[in-house]
Amino acid sequence: MKNLLFKTLLVLPALLLVLPAFAQPGAPPATPIDGGLSALLVAGGLYGAKKIRDSRKEK
Repeated sequence: MKNLLFKTLLVLPALLLVLPAFAQPGAPPATPIDGGLSALLVAGGLYGAKKIRDSRKEK
C-alpha cells in the first residue's frame, strides 16, 4: 500500500501542473473559475483520502 500511496503522491502534482497548459487564451476576465475549481479539487481530494482511510480501518 505504501507503493500505491507513493505513486499517487508522485503523479497527482504532475497532473495538476499540466492542467494550466490546456487553458484556452482569450477567456473573459470576469470568469470566476479558478477559486471554485480549486476548492472542488481540494474537497474531492480530502473526500477521497477519507474514503481510503475508512476502508483501511475496516480491514
